[in-house]
Amino acid sequence: MTVEPGHATAQPGSGHHPDHHHGVDADDFKRELGTDGTLTEEPYHPNPSTPTADRLQAIGEVVFLYTVCIAAALGLSALLVEATGGSSAEVFNALLDGSIRGPGRIGATIGVAVPLLLVAIGTIVSNRAGLVNIGQEGQLYIGAAFGAYFGTKLGWSGPWVILLLLVASVVGGALWAGIAGALRYTRNVPEVLTTLLLVTVAAQLVGYGLKNQWLLLAPAEGRANRQQISQQLPENTRIPRIEMFGNEFPISAFIAIALAFLIAAAMARTVWGLRLRMLGHNPRTAQRAGVAASRYGGGALLVSGAFAGLAGGMMLAGGDFGNYTLVPGFPAEIGWTGLLVALVSRQRASVAIVIAFVFAALRTGSGFLAATGVERRITDVVQGLLVLALLIPPALLYLRQRRRQMNSGGDRT
Repeated sequence: MTVEPGHATAQPGSGHHPDHHHGVDADDFKRELGTDGTLTEEPYHPNPSTPTADRLQAIGEVVFLYTVCIAAALGLSALLVEATGGSSAEVFNALLDGSIRGPGRIGATIGVAVPLLLVAIGTIVSNRAGLVNIGQEGQLYIGAAFGAYFGTKLGWSGPWVILLLLVASVVGGALWAGIAGALRYTRNVPEVLTTLLLVTVAAQLVGYGLKNQWLLLAPAEGRANRQQISQQLPENTRIPRIEMFGNEFPISAFIAIALAFLIAAAMARTVWGLRLRMLGHNPRTAQRAGVAASRYGGGALLVSGAFAGLAGGMMLAGGDFGNYTLVPGFPAEIGWTGLLVALVSRQRASVAIVIAFVFAALRTGSGFLAATGVERRITDVVQGLLVLALLIPPALLYLRQRRRQMNSGGDRT
């Protein structure tokens, strides 16, 4: 198709484009100006490798990797169980019955998934800023202790007491993570060390509180002799539970899911999320661009600890962990498992919703494995293989991404 210059050109500054005059989008044609002054236009056919196609291909690769790894883990688990004289069919049926298939088991799995998801969300925030927070177990413990104190010792009443308990848990977890943040940005102490060491300190402090009645220990008439346990939360400080399709779970599940989408949107569409990403990719460049490391990095640690503390408060008031009481060892490794959820979800808060449910299903389903007669050690190995199957794909994808970045860097040089 050729267009004479006198008929197809627009006057400079007129704001008129010849394609718009004919009702044609400028992106629909490829133009070349010939030596004779004529403008040649041909329909433009985009490259089939569009961003949408690339995204679908990437999703397909991820699904394929997870399918292969999970199938391999199930196959190895079946061989191991059969080799030790057990029945692999009974083991897998027990996992399904204990996690989703048995009466009310989906509700139990959701109750476990809530704190896992909250811990994972906080971990994703700190990791986005390039910080390694591995002290979620201690932050969760402190958050639960703060919630237990405000929920049992103040004696207040009213529905807003639940909110006060959760806010206290958030503050407790944030303060505990804030210690690591202060040491990181005032004394340059690596947060990976301080957060880990503070887990032990948190356990000791809460253990001390559970030995003294003026702190957390329940009155003597409300507990067995020498039992270290807090007073049971009153009815007005417990998170309401709902029943759907024969499954009962706390309404905190909806709160956790909403927070996951909120954080995902904030990190993807706000200046705060952009600056966290800049800080995580290259701290020096971020500081030159005006991003204060102590402000955004320290804030990310506070947010991470706050989510872990909130998880502790919801565990205490939700009723799925214990009988609304705080006991030694209360976190039950939820902090460590939530860290794995964040790693498997590849730092995506929305993906963490599904991964948290999968890890919760493994946890609740494993409680039914004892009925199969398989040795406890074998069941632990089966769980470990399934967890490993969830961890391998993100590791492989990360290594591939790093290799591509290194190759592209070499090509530029």
